[in-house]
Amino acid sequence: MGGLEEARAFYEEQGAEMIRSRFPAYEGRIAVGLVGHGSECFGFDDELSRDHDFQRGFCLWLDDETDIEIGIPLSRAYRELTGGKTGERSALGEKSLGVRRISDFYRRYTGSPGAPACWQQWMSLPSWALAEATNGQVWRDDQGQFTAIREALLHGMPEDVRKKKLAAGCALMAQSGQYNYRRCLGHGEEGAAMLAMGEFVNAACSVIYLLNRAHMPYYKWQLRGMAGLPLLGEMKDALEFLLTGPNDKEGRGLKSAVIEDICAAVISQLQKQGLSCGNWDYLEPHALHIMEHIENPEIRAMHVMEG
Repeated sequence: MGGLEEARAFYEEQGAEMIRSRFPAYEGRIAVGLVGHGSECFGFDDELSRDHDFQRGFCLWLDDETDIEIGIPLSRAYRELTGGKTGERSALGEKSLGVRRISDFYRRYTGSPGAPACWQQWMSLPSWALAEATNGQVWRDDQGQFTAIREALLHGMPEDVRKKKLAAGCALMAQSGQYNYRRCLGHGEEGAAMLAMGEFVNAACSVIYLLNRAHMPYYKWQLRGMAGLPLLGEMKDALEFLLTGPNDKEGRGLKSAVIEDICAAVISQLQKQGLSCGNWDYLEPHALHIMEHIENPEIRAMHVMEG
């Protein structure tokens, strides 16, 4: 049983009764689930995941008023239920388990108590933060406040922001993979070639998530998460090969061919989504064409690689 399923079973078997018996008047005002930091929240955990930063439990989210009224006693009851036990922890392994204000939970990821209020906020937020704020499951939310913000983060990114991020990703794919990887190898700079390849793979992952209108998790999970994407998710193995396979000789070989195949698949999807109608093999003109589809003049005026 994975951590997400285990957490839900723990809540249904013991947590729900604790809330019902000790806080009956507030049962409908407590949102419950498991969302946030940790492989279990993405459904990516295994036995090895439990050697650090693993805690048995779930999340209880309260609006500000409810937190003032029962936040402290509910936290005590939760600690009694879980035994207050934790495993080995890393310095950056803070969990969001237990009682937390809804506003504080989202502020951790967005810098504000809810979804971004303007395109500038959307543009500046890293995808990993949005991915962590919207992963996992919500099992109860009678008031709907936590879920409303969650839905806004999942589906509320302005289309012009998505286009700008796509343009930047495509431009970087062209620069790093279609051009600089071969150039670095031609100069005999193997290390620089691998850095270029890393930039290409990261940019390609970002573009594929954006084409799926999904938020990319941080680097450790971005390839793993790609396997579940309906559009171009099959590119995962090819991208992994680019990171693990032997380099080409002087920029000619299998890796260069794989780069072009990935770029061709991205171009095809850009065309299907009406973001580019050109037939260029090189991704840079497609990036510039995407920029032309941006309606917001401030976003359209940004440098193509910004975002």
